[in-house]
Amino acid sequence: MTGFATIKIPAELFAPAESSRYEGLLDLGVLHAGSDEYRFADSVAWEVDVTNTGEAFLVSGRASGCAVVHCARCLDEVAFDLEADIEGYFLIDSGQEHVEGLDDDEFDVLPANHEIDLVPLIEAAFLVEVPFVPLCRDDCAGLCPVCGANLNEGDCGCGGDAAVRDFDEAANPFSVLRKIDLG
Repeated sequence: MTGFATIKIPAELFAPAESSRYEGLLDLGVLHAGSDEYRFADSVAWEVDVTNTGEAFLVSGRASGCAVVHCARCLDEVAFDLEADIEGYFLIDSGQEHVEGLDDDEFDVLPANHEIDLVPLIEAAFLVEVPFVPLCRDDCAGLCPVCGANLNEGDCGCGGDAAVRDFDEAANPFSVLRKIDLG
């Protein structure tokens, strides 16, 4: 992580029902999602509203940015424009141990310095939005398992297509059903 997004809660926001809007830019750098690395070359834009609910500060807003990752099939770089909903809940009273209707992992306690770090909230929001399997396109043909050529650019000519068909047939437990003569 190469950036910061911290909100200092001012004294006037400690009055119940008070709300303030904050916005900024964050150099997020790299976001790890499983084995994938999403790189943000440009800053991520964020904006949040912080509302005092009486017992906690509700942080809600949006973040947007463009992330680049390698396609899971052909390894070419592909860019995704991401829009994510930010949400966090920070208890004002550090002695409060439970919030009705929320699990323990759904809230934090407001730090003693009254500063909220938005980076974990922004990262969590983007992790919900990134594709489970990033593809450059839905019908990506991937790489030839024999010579490694990108099959999106055409047939590689090494005979790897036959190897792919043989592999697909061997990997499919129902492929033996094709040999049954029902006639």
